Amino acid sequence: MTDSTETHDPPHALERVVIRFAGDSGDGMQLVGDRFTDASAVFGNDLATLPNYPAEIRAPAGTIAGVSSFQVHIADYDIVTPGDVPNLLVAMNPAALKANIGDLVPGAAIIANSDAFETRNLEKAGYESNPLEDGSLDEFRLSPVPMTSLTIEATKESGAKPRDAARSKNFFALGLISWMYSRPVEPIIAWIDERFGKSQIVHDANLAAFKAGFHFGETTELFGHAYEVHPAQLPPGRYRNISGNVAVAYGLIAAGRQAKLPVLYASYPITPASDILHELSKHKNFGVRTVQAEDEIAAIGVAIGGAFAGHLAVTATSGPGVDLKAEALGLAVSLELPLVLIDVQRGGPSTGLPTKTEQADLLLAMYGRHGEAPLPIVAAISPSDCFDAAFEGARLALEYRTPVIVLTDGYLANGSEPWRFPDVDVLPDISVPFTTEANHLGADGTLEFWPYLRDEQTLARPWAIPGTPGLMHRIGGIEKQDGTGNVNYEPENHERMTHLRAEKIARIAADIPPAVVDDPDGDARLLVVGWGSTHGAIQAGARRIRARAMSVATLQLTHLNPFPANLGEVLGRYAKVLVPEMNLGQLSRLLRAEFLVDAQRLNKVQGLPFRAAEIEAKMLELIDG
Repeated sequence: MTDSTETHDPPHALERVVIRFAGDSGDGMQLVGDRFTDASAVFGNDLATLPNYPAEIRAPAGTIAGVSSFQVHIADYDIVTPGDVPNLLVAMNPAALKANIGDLVPGAAIIANSDAFETRNLEKAGYESNPLEDGSLDEFRLSPVPMTSLTIEATKESGAKPRDAARSKNFFALGLISWMYSRPVEPIIAWIDERFGKSQIVHDANLAAFKAGFHFGETTELFGHAYEVHPAQLPPGRYRNISGNVAVAYGLIAAGRQAKLPVLYASYPITPASDILHELSKHKNFGVRTVQAEDEIAAIGVAIGGAFAGHLAVTATSGPGVDLKAEALGLAVSLELPLVLIDVQRGGPSTGLPTKTEQADLLLAMYGRHGEAPLPIVAAISPSDCFDAAFEGARLALEYRTPVIVLTDGYLANGSEPWRFPDVDVLPDISVPFTTEANHLGADGTLEFWPYLRDEQTLARPWAIPGTPGLMHRIGGIEKQDGTGNVNYEPENHERMTHLRAEKIARIAADIPPAVVDDPDGDARLLVVGWGSTHGAIQAGARRIRARAMSVATLQLTHLNPFPANLGEVLGRYAKVLVPEMNLGQLSRLLRAEFLVDAQRLNKVQGLPFRAAEIEAKMLELIDG
């Protein structure tokens, strides 16, 4: 594939580039984005991705509502975001151009499938004239390429009918961009062989389209040279590209192994959490048992039953599912059984923006149950960190016999980045002993089993598997007596149990890392506090501020309930505190209420993650002010 009939200049070296593939939801933009990303990971670049799906399942073809895009940022150094704006937009039709042109800056490159810019498609996208011809794109570097017709011509020998052959135009685009940025083609060809090996015609058509796109880049006069982004210098180790949902699945598997327990995962399909079920269902060899329940309530009911039976019990959902699981989650609080609930947040309320990201479930996680029902909350900060967050959630659930909510979001779940394989020898042992003997001396001198006799340090109750001789005990949602677990309606007992459950969660603050501030100069007056997926944009914004010889401190919270024990003291050291969130100010409210700090807000609820420039601008405003 490297022979060329034209002479090009050597590839020009770039430190970084941001590429966005955009087209109809049926054009395969997510697929080619994934393939380009994996090839870049094999090449050794650091990378971050931002898939963006239509909110409607079957939006009309050719309309802006049906546009799907995939943005990938590759670099020869450590990066933390998928990039603010694309350097190159690959637009497969007019709607894709119309939906994304507003994100481009003058001088950005556009490669457009000129075959798709015909009258009907232009009208669907709201164009009165063809933007490839009317001069409206003169501020950009425009390269019209007839991808559809070139694909049909290249795939004639595959036996595919022209209509079917045209569907391979995404691989033509992938081949062209692979040439343009000097990507290794072997991983892509190997993937085509494996993915489409059972259908010779489809295999041959996609492979021919990919090669045609690559050779078009080599031979056309549209491009004088290719580009190259050299491998990044990352810490040594074994890496793979990983999405947040897959990282959650691996974290749960690792937790099950380190706890020496089978993992029971019960869930109901919901965007954007479903991929966790899909991934875990592949790993029965690790003792993972998956159940697709008939609804959200059944899923958490199965999980609670699994916890009672001695499993590492997990359920996952998104915001609407957390609403439905709320009553059963309160039951798990009352039973004091270990349970992990993964909430992959999305735009709300109601169905809201099911394929878009948001951070609006923090207060739901904190207070979304009737009665006093506190539980720990852990938030992942990046796609690869979803592994650690899931593992930590399992650790807390097992040690403190409590349900735990782990928060991710659509951006983390679907985004990807390089992940260095952890050293399994250093993963902590999180196993807990089951109670097998009576634990209380009764008034008559005989040993009894008290299911709510607590550990002095953690206040965790015993975990006795049903069927253990002599350890029968009552479970249920009615208030229990401290120690015996018998039903008890006495006011004093209810107040005591309420305080005990709250104190158990509060004591976790002594078992989690302190808040650590990134303040290189040590003289910053502004502290930017983030949680969840704001991490990358905050770090990128802070890098830009420091490059201006200004000081700013950052702090990313992973444990949101309880907060780190030193958080109040840390907040008090700074004159100004800024909290960027993809909601209307949920963490800022908590910090104001808990620590009486003037936490200023920077909020965004557009279904899209923050850009580094947005946070940088707010930092500058507060520093200059």
